[in-house]
Amino acid sequence: MEARITGHTRLYALIGSPVGHSGSPAMYNYSFEKLGIDAAYLAFDVPLEKTKEAVDALKTLNAGGFNVTMPCKTAVAGLVDRLSPAAELVGACNTVVVEEDGSLTGHITDGVGFVRNLKEHGVEIKGQKIVLLGTGGAATAIAVQAALDGVEEIAIFNRKDEFYANGEKTVEKIRKAVPGIGKVWIDDLDNTELLGDVIARSDVLINATRAGMSPMEDVTPVPAEFLRPELAVADVVYNPKETLLVRKAKEAGCRAAIGGSGMLLWQGVEAFRLYTGQEMPVREVEERFF
Repeated sequence: MEARITGHTRLYALIGSPVGHSGSPAMYNYSFEKLGIDAAYLAFDVPLEKTKEAVDALKTLNAGGFNVTMPCKTAVAGLVDRLSPAAELVGACNTVVVEEDGSLTGHITDGVGFVRNLKEHGVEIKGQKIVLLGTGGAATAIAVQAALDGVEEIAIFNRKDEFYANGEKTVEKIRKAVPGIGKVWIDDLDNTELLGDVIARSDVLINATRAGMSPMEDVTPVPAEFLRPELAVADVVYNPKETLLVRKAKEAGCRAAIGGSGMLLWQGVEAFRLYTGQEMPVREVEERFF
């Protein structure tokens, strides 16, 4: 690394809190070195109340761009000069590009990464009927990108808790912004009978809840009997690498059973492209870091 640093080295960064566990610096710096790009990537622990100061500092330092993790994604979306269509619909951004004129463009690459990960496993979403479990940030990004990419129907299920309203807002946003979508709606995850009926006529089931994540490793978001060979199943959870849902999907003979780590990889690939205009050496990165 030290041998690569020059007086012209461009800074890229990750901001948010906590960031100490992030694998992004290793992934990006490896890619910069592999492609001979004079750049370096660092992670900065930034609490929510310091978000504006961090963004202003990165602009002052002429950074090339920066990634954003929780809890700063929504705050950053309100600080940039423009948002991509997906980021505007989501109301948050995880990737910011500093343009040549110094202005900031905010993007959300989570949805792009998720859809690309599906494609890498042979699952196309255009014209498909999707069941999406959850209404958090990842779920919102996936719903928006799926709508923009031409799905036929998105059925969102979430328990009627404090986050249910967020799903209702997402449904309304998509209906207004993507009028060509066949159908998008939301209902109660605890309505097991309806959930089973909808999954039975759908093509893709996506879990974007915490089910399967520590300390809920022994939890599946839907009963195993809802899984069938014609269904593709994908999980956002990446730790453990194979969730109980993914394992049950394999046992049921589902046409695809996809874990969440690929979403992390491909959202990073998209951010790298936005920063540099080049393709990350994805296979080497996947083998080395995933």
